[in-house]
Amino acid sequence: MIPVRPAIAALLLALAALALRCWDFGNPVIHVDEQYYLLVGDRMLHGALPYVDIWDRKPIGLFLIYAAIRLLPVDGILAYQLVATGIAAATAWCVWRAARMIGAVPLGALAAGVAYLIWVSLLGGRGGQSPVFYNLLMAAAMLLVLQLPRLADRRAVGAIMASGAAACLLAGLAIQIKYTPAFEGAFFGLAHLWYLRRAGASLGLTALAALVWMTIGAAPSLFVIGFYQGLGERAFNAFWFANVTSIFLRPGYPIEQLLMRLLGIFAQLLPLIVAGAYGWRARAQGALAHETWLATLWIASALTGFAAIGTFFDHYALPLVAPLALLAAPTLGRGWRIAASALAIGLAILLVRGAIRPNDAPGAREVARLVALNSRGGCPYVFIGDTITYRLADSCLPTAYAFPNLLAYTTEQGATGIDEAAEVRRILRRRPPVILSSTRHLAIWNRASLAALRPVLAREYRVVFSTRRENYRTLVYLRRDLPLRH
Repeated sequence: MIPVRPAIAALLLALAALALRCWDFGNPVIHVDEQYYLLVGDRMLHGALPYVDIWDRKPIGLFLIYAAIRLLPVDGILAYQLVATGIAAATAWCVWRAARMIGAVPLGALAAGVAYLIWVSLLGGRGGQSPVFYNLLMAAAMLLVLQLPRLADRRAVGAIMASGAAACLLAGLAIQIKYTPAFEGAFFGLAHLWYLRRAGASLGLTALAALVWMTIGAAPSLFVIGFYQGLGERAFNAFWFANVTSIFLRPGYPIEQLLMRLLGIFAQLLPLIVAGAYGWRARAQGALAHETWLATLWIASALTGFAAIGTFFDHYALPLVAPLALLAAPTLGRGWRIAASALAIGLAILLVRGAIRPNDAPGAREVARLVALNSRGGCPYVFIGDTITYRLADSCLPTAYAFPNLLAYTTEQGATGIDEAAEVRRILRRRPPVILSSTRHLAIWNRASLAALRPVLAREYRVVFSTRRENYRTLVYLRRDLPLRH
């Protein structure tokens, strides 16, 4: 088997990432979430304070990433997609390196890296979802964990201490992108403690290491808490409610929806699950048993984080892809046919989806163009639709709760800290020049918000533009007293 040097692997995986993701470059509507992340990051550069001036419950680190991306001398949409592609390629390289560390042959390791890129795109990570960014931190920390058996055999106590500090810092940074990596971070810390003892460290030193590592892991979050405390009670209360309290106030989804989502995720991940399970027992008892068990515990900790959210959208499974690809690597390396067959399954699904997926980008840009022309200095209102419209139209926001789901869906009702329907009525009293709605028929509409909107639209607004958006249509409403500008 011809060895693959790290630089060659990095180049091949970067090319694979580009080939898989370039079709979406410049598309402003890949996913509703990343539209909003870019909007928040952009408004932060103009002085908006997350949780106070623009509301969401994601940690501030995610918005800081998008704010930093907006500083690049490239269109913000293309910029975040290029950065996300580079991050995905770097994560795939970490999977490749980790696969070599658990005994995968070069073919299997490279196939695992490519598998990561394919399945991330399959599960809603074609753009800049939060796990696309923090998966890199988790995969880098796992590289440190996989060195622990060798370091313990050498009784390299100092090296394990340094490795534990680095792994916990990586986890701490990831927690400020999304909170669920805390479960993986806990595994990384416990693994380091276990091997620290195996290396001969005393109980006292092990306890000290645990305290130091926990402090390092908590440091990014403690810094953010301190920052908001320094801004005063109002800012801190808004931060705490959004990041902690509101998470536990969200209503659940119907059980049948959750089961169908879980089934869909399982079906998509099945090739990696089968490849990972094949021959696992033999590997777990072989020469690299410790490394195999560590990889297995990584997927267990990632699964815990996935289950903790409980809503089971496809993109919530993105943290599972790297550890599953890692465990699948030895099987993928058993021959070209096995590797090609496994990758072909994922690639075929991805290609079919791409072929049948409508191109909604031109319509979204036309909507934004009309909104920009007809807002006349006022704030348009996206009741339901693409929040990237605010960014593309360079318009003001009519509310701090600019993500449409917050005011329009029952899944957020009672979890925002406000009366959502009252906020809709407040926005409508200011008579937005343009309102975006859609033809969607959903069971989860916030009925009070919808009841506030519909009579106002019928009485004071008219539809001036309609465009396809997935399996429904986006509707642009213009106030009746305003002439349409083309």
